[in-house]
Amino acid sequence: MTESESPRRRRSRSRRRRRARLRRILLTTLVVGSLLLGLGGWVGFRGWQARAHLVNAAGLAGELSAHLVGGDTARAQRTLAALQEQAGAARRATGDPGWWLGRQTPIAGANLTAIRQIAIAIDDLARQAFPALLRVDLGGLVPQEGRLDLTGLRAVADELVAVHDTVQQTRTRLVEVPDDRLVGQVRQALADLRGEIDRLAAMTSAANKASKLLPPLLGVDGARTYLLVSQNSAELRATGGMFGAYAVIEANKGRVKMGAQGSSSSFGRFTDPLKVPAEVRALWGELPGIYPADVNLSPHFPTAASLYREMYRRHSGETVDGVLAVDPVVLSYLLKATGPVRTPGGVALSAENAVQTLLSDAYQRMSPKEQDTFFAAAAAAVFDTLFARNVHPNGLLSAFDRSIRERRILFWSARPEEQRTFDDSRMAGTLPEKDTVPTVGVFLNDGSGAKLGYYLRQSADLTVGDCHADGRRELNLRVTLRSTAPASGLSESVLGLGRAGDPYTARTLVSVYAPTGGAVLDTRLDGAETSVGNGTERRRQVAVVNVEIGPGGTRTLEISLLTGKTESGTAELWLTPTATPWTTHVVTAPSCSQ
Repeated sequence: MTESESPRRRRSRSRRRRRARLRRILLTTLVVGSLLLGLGGWVGFRGWQARAHLVNAAGLAGELSAHLVGGDTARAQRTLAALQEQAGAARRATGDPGWWLGRQTPIAGANLTAIRQIAIAIDDLARQAFPALLRVDLGGLVPQEGRLDLTGLRAVADELVAVHDTVQQTRTRLVEVPDDRLVGQVRQALADLRGEIDRLAAMTSAANKASKLLPPLLGVDGARTYLLVSQNSAELRATGGMFGAYAVIEANKGRVKMGAQGSSSSFGRFTDPLKVPAEVRALWGELPGIYPADVNLSPHFPTAASLYREMYRRHSGETVDGVLAVDPVVLSYLLKATGPVRTPGGVALSAENAVQTLLSDAYQRMSPKEQDTFFAAAAAAVFDTLFARNVHPNGLLSAFDRSIRERRILFWSARPEEQRTFDDSRMAGTLPEKDTVPTVGVFLNDGSGAKLGYYLRQSADLTVGDCHADGRRELNLRVTLRSTAPASGLSESVLGLGRAGDPYTARTLVSVYAPTGGAVLDTRLDGAETSVGNGTERRRQVAVVNVEIGPGGTRTLEISLLTGKTESGTAELWLTPTATPWTTHVVTAPSCSQ
């Protein structure tokens, strides 16, 4: 080979090597691409299968819940078997080697991993938690013929501990699933399941705590006494309504009976005011420490209950172990389970008429003295029926569950060790000083000195807005109040003091509580800026607005708020329970990390 030919040959060999490398690259790309396409098709097919199974499982879970509440054990067993089949199929569809390989890919991997975790969670609940719930004898959680079977309660407690542990483990695994790279449908499915698990965890936690607390609360270690207080939703207070009629509940060795009854008005006013927390006093003055009707101007129930207990002690000389508050709506839920109850005065109370009878008709037809007598008789009649009849436990538990979710049953124990056990539950009515999810409170206090709260209709819309550079987030709240009161014909008992001037105009003090560490930015009433009272309670900024509504009128309050530092795109509302339910709507947004 000559020197002149050597460069040409070298260039030729170089071109051949480049073409060979190119062919190898193309071949490799073709092979890998074919594998990925095949894998994608396989994963897509398995994903379609998994989605179908998960959708079916979700529907069956809803049916199972209805059967459990309704006490239809036979249908619940059949539904559980079908749920386990669908959940197991979804788990298998997302557990083969092809799905595992798909989870390693940079784009689809996060979504496939999330779907896999959703399938595992539903399957674990179907095979571990739900069968245990079916085995629980719910009759052990409610009294029969005036007595709670403490031995049966302990057996229920053992099952509930196992259920609660499974639910909490599932909840922890779901919380750890990253959601910042998920597509919309998968992110929403994960969020929905987390929400359902949170509700299930709250229920099992409450049941678990109740099974442990009920024996001592019901006197297994010695007799206990409690105040059962009726919150009068016709005259609104932040926790629900003005404290009206009360009864002493006596519990000993699981047996419960009703003792003395009376009205909060009999306490009179306390010229030597009780000590009120400084933050509450800054918002409401000394009123909660002077008048029994004002102990719950703050939404923090432990404050109201401890003040009321001390007022009762000063009035009667007796010290009780706790305070239980309910409202007429709770009675209507219980009457659905027990059936109608006839009061000594001849009035039949039913699920359909209890609220109207107690919050409207009584004030229209009776004198104040007759009202107190009727309220006491009605409470005693429902109580006696509840503990004397053999009422199906599922109906009672459903009524209690709904009442607690709506914050219509509140309980405070004077014993700190017991109070701490359930202080984070809805039943405790504790205004938390730290949010897990940004929470906005909207609480109503009557300023009319009247019983016009029965005629109010209310709605609240909360929209999650922009993220700020400092880690906070905007929230926009819209509260609408409407009065259905007539323009004439109401009794003096209903119209009361008429502090708004026109006795038919309802004056309502609306307190808006920002999320913990957040702020109330600006407030508008019917589109115009309005004056507000300001304060702070339990690390929450508070704005108080006076809203006056004439018969048939509507007023709209708009408030801009800031959260504390959060990445959450969700928010929650905490509302005063009213005679008629609120209409609510929460618009969420992506988390600030997305």
